[in-house]
Amino acid sequence: MSETEETDTGTVRPDSSFRARWLPQLLQLIKFGAVGGVGVVVNFAVFNGLWLTVFNPAIMPHGPLLATVVATLAAILVNWLGNRYWAFAAERQRNTAREGLEFFAASLLGMLIPLMCIGVSRYVLGFHSLLADNIASNVVGLVLGTVVRYALYKFWVYSPRRAAARSSAESAHGQAAARLDQVSSTSAD
Repeated sequence: MSETEETDTGTVRPDSSFRARWLPQLLQLIKFGAVGGVGVVVNFAVFNGLWLTVFNPAIMPHGPLLATVVATLAAILVNWLGNRYWAFAAERQRNTAREGLEFFAASLLGMLIPLMCIGVSRYVLGFHSLLADNIASNVVGLVLGTVVRYALYKFWVYSPRRAAARSSAESAHGQAAARLDQVSSTSAD
């Protein structure tokens, strides 16, 4: 199938099946980016607020690492709500607790990347300024972590295949229960 089609006027436009397949993916990616943007603001604000106060490296030597953890946890909560109710709303799970735990696990894996970046920056490269910590955690770590998180959310937490498998299993379970009820009522007669 071609990715273009010719109209009555002779102009070429993208094939509608191509659009139908990729437009929802693009819109979902844009929504994911918008939710992530809000998460970045939350992460940045919390990280810098903590770095400048209670987790200041002058007071607490490993404070920037702790600030990264707390800021990321705050952003995870914001991102889960935005992704669950907007970006991946059509694919969200019925079991909110399971989805939340999976989202949290995927986000923790994504959090390891900024932690590694700030660790390398501070302990290997010897950079100890607020700017260096922000670049390591909120630029390099954020970009790399975002790629990992999107893949985990898309193909694990909100996977359409998993949702279809769950629906099939629930449907089969419901049908089996209905047959069992039917057999039970027949044998009771």
